[in-house]
Amino acid sequence: MRGWMRSGGIFDYDRKKVKIIELQDLTQDPDLWNDPDRAQSLMRELGSEKEIIEKWDELDELRNSILVYIQFEEEGEDVEAEIEAEVARFRELLQDLELQNMLSDPDDHRDAIITFNPGAGGTESQDWGVMLFRMYNKWADQQGYKVSVAEYQDGEVAGLKSATVEVSGHNAYGYLKSESGVHRLVRISPFDSNSRRHTSFCSVFISPVIDDTIDVNINDSDVELQRFHASGAGGQNVNKVETGVRLIWSGKLSDGNEQRVVAECQQERSQLKNREKAMVMLKSKIYELEKGIKEREKQLLEDSKGSNEWGSQIRSYVFHPYNMVKDHRTEHETADVQGVMDGDLTPFMKAFLLQNATVEK
Repeated sequence: MRGWMRSGGIFDYDRKKVKIIELQDLTQDPDLWNDPDRAQSLMRELGSEKEIIEKWDELDELRNSILVYIQFEEEGEDVEAEIEAEVARFRELLQDLELQNMLSDPDDHRDAIITFNPGAGGTESQDWGVMLFRMYNKWADQQGYKVSVAEYQDGEVAGLKSATVEVSGHNAYGYLKSESGVHRLVRISPFDSNSRRHTSFCSVFISPVIDDTIDVNINDSDVELQRFHASGAGGQNVNKVETGVRLIWSGKLSDGNEQRVVAECQQERSQLKNREKAMVMLKSKIYELEKGIKEREKQLLEDSKGSNEWGSQIRSYVFHPYNMVKDHRTEHETADVQGVMDGDLTPFMKAFLLQNATVEK
């Protein structure tokens, strides 16, 4: 029986099954693929609903298996190890299901854009920027997501001046939205001959990749176009002509505040394609800022107005005098600094989503 799943509010099994049938009926429309964006959005939603149902069914099978083992134990058989293993697996799946079910924002299913902007501090902050760049790349690779570098500017000595990457995969934005904000590093600097402790900051901004289903109107007169020689991550030359494109929008958001938004793209050999992608990223960033305005009171999103300095960070990474990574919003922390830098970020994302789900309730 699945009554235990029906009664919990978020585990509305029957409603999900009906939703799948409704979505499958819509996919039978012969005109559906005349609108590719709508068709892809529909198929993503259908896939997501099916995935949740499959996980619920697996949980139900595990529950029945646990009940059988308990019965064996009551009859005198030594199955304690089997019960513990099944219960541990059950809890793990349940947490994953709870997390996925929390990704209910209309934009959560979208791909994500990550923008890295090191704070003041020159080489120190720029080196921290590239460390974060690698950390998120490793996390995305572990999730099976595709990462493409839209723009990357090397630092003068080490690290990066700025970078923008696109992470493609189901619920990429839903998970990564928790990462928007200023990240603070404390360590013994490898660039300091006196081996002194330094504090560095880097701003990470996450926005969903919008499509034609979202209309972001901006005036062409508010956008400045700059062209530059494209070069890849790590200083690899991609093109000696000015194929790189930088778009700068200056205007007012819906709350009346002036904002300057920059989007760059240099991944394509064609300037036209880079311009098209840069425009999508520009509109995506503006869209995220508008979302931040509308949802700021819920504290679900971080906008890009925080300065890269003390007091504005969302997370601290301490390499010295002790090892700790701590999120200042959720209080979630770990001493496994190396694991985090190798991409083990999901526990921090889960803590953020769970906290906000609790706040909403």
